[in-house]
Amino acid sequence: MSKKIKRTLFFILIIMLMILIFSLSFANYVQADDDGSLYLNKLDFYAVINPDGSMEVTETWDIDISRTNTLYKTFETDKEKFSSIENVRVKDVTANKEFTQIDEEMYHVTKDCYYGLMNSKGDFEIAWGVGLDNSYDTRTYEISYTVKDAIGLYNDYAELYWQFIGEDFEISADKVNGTIILPEPADSTDDIKVWGHTEGLNGEIYATDTDTIKFKIENFNSGVYVEVRTLFPKEMIESSGRTYDEDRYNTVIEEETKWAKQANFRREWDALKDDIIFVFMIFVVLALCIIFIEKAVKYGKKLGSVQKFKPDQKLDYFRELPNSDTTPGEAVYILEETYSGLSTKFGRIFSAALLDLDLKKYIDLRVEKDQKGKDKIYIKMVKRVNDSKESSNSLKPDEEEILKFISQVDNKKSEIEIKELEKYITSHPTSVESLIKRSEKKIEEQLDKAGIINKEVKEDFVNYNGLAGVYYVFTIITLVWAFPLSIILLINGILCSRIKKNTNVLTQEGVNTKEKWKGLKKYMEDFSLLNEKEVPAIEVWEHYLVYATAFGIADKVLKQLKTVYPNIDSLDTVNTSAYMYFMYHSNFSSSFSGAISSSITSSTYSSGSGGGGGFSGGGGGGRRPEVAVEEDNTASFKDLCI
Repeated sequence: MSKKIKRTLFFILIIMLMILIFSLSFANYVQADDDGSLYLNKLDFYAVINPDGSMEVTETWDIDISRTNTLYKTFETDKEKFSSIENVRVKDVTANKEFTQIDEEMYHVTKDCYYGLMNSKGDFEIAWGVGLDNSYDTRTYEISYTVKDAIGLYNDYAELYWQFIGEDFEISADKVNGTIILPEPADSTDDIKVWGHTEGLNGEIYATDTDTIKFKIENFNSGVYVEVRTLFPKEMIESSGRTYDEDRYNTVIEEETKWAKQANFRREWDALKDDIIFVFMIFVVLALCIIFIEKAVKYGKKLGSVQKFKPDQKLDYFRELPNSDTTPGEAVYILEETYSGLSTKFGRIFSAALLDLDLKKYIDLRVEKDQKGKDKIYIKMVKRVNDSKESSNSLKPDEEEILKFISQVDNKKSEIEIKELEKYITSHPTSVESLIKRSEKKIEEQLDKAGIINKEVKEDFVNYNGLAGVYYVFTIITLVWAFPLSIILLINGILCSRIKKNTNVLTQEGVNTKEKWKGLKKYMEDFSLLNEKEVPAIEVWEHYLVYATAFGIADKVLKQLKTVYPNIDSLDTVNTSAYMYFMYHSNFSSSFSGAISSSITSSTYSSGSGGGGGFSGGGGGGRRPEVAVEEDNTASFKDLCI
């Protein structure tokens, strides 16, 4: 990667960092399980405090469920907050069905059954089977239970300090509502002190009546706790297993005041932080705008100094080879200007190179019919190239690479069938990829040495092509967050694209040579329509067909030849090889294109992502996926739930 592209990427990555910080400041992330399998439309709590210090709780879950076998909720055991949980019941409100209770823990609970007991981790757990292993549904469940000794009884007040949702609760919800009913009405709502605790600071809690407390949270995110603390007249509680000979009011006020100050500081800091980030983003965007405006000016000057070469003479047709020793790879590079690589063209180049090597007597292509009368093409090595020392005088380096590749396949055999070569290509993608890279390098070196291309200018072409792509991508990314910068990036992208378009990778001689190849290609495609008095001899067409194969027009040229030489497809031999015969009687011109394309595809790897696993219990609730963990336990439970 060039220094220009690296510098540009550095500046644009600064933009992305700022956008990320900005996004994190304002985004409200909703956490869900890996499959998005559970979502609560509404979660309601209805709690009634009894004079004996217990609390009867009913939870109503209006929930969307997908691919889930079992739902559960856990309670961390803490004797300082409650002594036990009893009288657990679960009901499917949607189906108006009471679930059957079982008395053993299991990972997967049988459909329409539930349990409420101490689990193996020491927490109290309520779990019930929903039976949606491979399906989706929206259901409403009602879970009720009694919390013994939920109330702490002090000399001055009675206290409820209860976490309705733990931070391990794994399900998000549109709404969370709660109602707490006191044992009897107080003289005034002023006698009831209430506080709500949650990480998002986005809830409301208040005493709506002398015996009623309500709380609500909108857009609840999983992983956030919700707890309620209230002090109310101790006379409402007759007895409790958690009775303390001390006052409570001052301690609670001190704690809540301290926490309130901390919460207010967080609110103020969040607001200030957003302002700081916003101002910082403005300065960063302005600075980047200035930087990229300067770059745009520089690109504009560069564009003004670049002048695209034009051919000295426009040619409709050209009837000769522009250069008789041009290899198929060179011809494709010049005509199609494949500066980004030859991978997609290499199948044609390889096929054409085989024909050229046959004409140059380095290989011999032979055709014979098998027992079924089908043509079989064989390749015989006539000359070999020394892999490590001198190059051949009559063979250019890019064709030497192809000849060496064939030598690897034939492995000193007298000859090989062409299908063996195709099979080798398909099954050796790394070798093919290496061959393409070496060939590209050799072709560019040959053309640079011949004065057809300028390699330094070609590097500029690649750089500006890469810069244009980078600018266009970040134009889209910054469109919403930094519109002025996005426009400047777009302008830079357009300027880089135009510079690339006008960059003269081909020298003036190269442009003139390209014009000749264009003319020859058009001549090969149209020659039967030209009514020429002199038609090139078959031997000339053999050379033409090398390049027709490289350009992907061999089939069309062969049809043209048929009109001039009606019996050409019946000739057994045209020269010592059966050149024209197998060109007519095989799919030679396309066979290697398919094999090499398949090989290139095989050498391209993509990475995937995955994951999985169940949820851990304790302090929350969630789902158990459809894949069983303990099949033996599941089977025994089915027997228990009848």
